[in-house]
Amino acid sequence: MDLQKHASQQDSAPKPEMRASDADRDRIADLLRDALAEGRLTAEEHADRVEGVLAAKTVGELEAFVRDLPAAQQRRATPESAPNRPTPGAIPMEPDDNVVAVLSAATRKGRWRAGRRIHAYAIFGSVEIDLSEALFDHQQVVVKAFAILGNVEVRVPENVSLRGIGGGVFGNFEVHTLDADDPEAPVVYVDGWSILGNVEARPKRGKLVGDILDRVQRSMDRAQRSVDRSMRKHLGH
Repeated sequence: MDLQKHASQQDSAPKPEMRASDADRDRIADLLRDALAEGRLTAEEHADRVEGVLAAKTVGELEAFVRDLPAAQQRRATPESAPNRPTPGAIPMEPDDNVVAVLSAATRKGRWRAGRRIHAYAIFGSVEIDLSEALFDHQQVVVKAFAILGNVEVRVPENVSLRGIGGGVFGNFEVHTLDADDPEAPVVYVDGWSILGNVEARPKRGKLVGDILDRVQRSMDRAQRSVDRSMRKHLGH
């Protein structure tokens, strides 16, 4: 997995006036639950704040519910945020995969291996790029999405970072920004345009990158085999 440097936090940190996502609400609710378990909030205070979290519209409104909690102070002191653009030279110019729908529908989903560059074209059609169960061999993945009188939907796991840049001409281009807790987690960049169409990218609730855990397990297995070989060699002498 390629490593990349973090961009300036001032450029990538969510603004207080930004509309809150479901993932934002879930993170704040987790902090409130931990505060209740630690005895920092009473059951009544916790219930009141959770009700406020569900009704909050912006990131600033959400932060108000955890401003007096130590965990929130620590998150602000050591933020984790992915760069807004891929590392120069990390992404090839030619796509690893083309997904094209012309007057039809095309899908990439399930257990598939995501390349570094994926092109999606929807012309009077519909394209779905579902990365929620994909295998990530690279930390940075770019999805170039173009919708002309069509629709492109990109879904990612909840434990990756998601960034996007693009626009719409009489159409919609919407990327729900997401930050992973793990600085080495994959980062998915969705770029493109919609013309009288729709391009949307967001996390898929309840889905996590599985191959990250697989890599950890494989590393542990290799380490254990190395220890076993060393012990057998030592005992053999």
